[in-house]
Amino acid sequence: MIDVPKVKVGSSITIQRVVRQEDTALNYGSGKLEKLFATPSLVALMIEASVKLIDDKLPEGFITVGKVAEVVHEKATVLGETVSVNVKVKEFDGNNIILEMIAYDEIGTIGRGSHKRIIVNKKALLEKANTRAAKLKNIDF
Repeated sequence: MIDVPKVKVGSSITIQRVVRQEDTALNYGSGKLEKLFATPSLVALMIEASVKLIDDKLPEGFITVGKVAEVVHEKATVLGETVSVNVKVKEFDGNNIILEMIAYDEIGTIGRGSHKRIIVNKKALLEKANTRAAKLKNIDF
């Protein structure tokens, strides 16, 4: 556990994005929904907001990584509308961060969820990932 006084329960951020063609369900294999905001795009926007809220407050060399995300995509949003995502720190124990996420468009709430992120040492994480990847070099699938 590291000392991170800048991460506070109750702190929040709101980010926005106009729904673009690349955000639509068509780009995620749902060919019949070419004008609707895709659930994977909603989740990605929520995670982006979470990272923006927390990672700049961490000491040098530390980042957060996602552990769990639960999202309910309740309402459809069409191409060209603006999606806003508000993310708020609900719990923080010095290492684990639980976030509450709410998404809405011009009409109202379109989704909500929770997200757990963990503070890690970036260099150590990359070293572990590279060690794991090296084990694959001599494996014949």
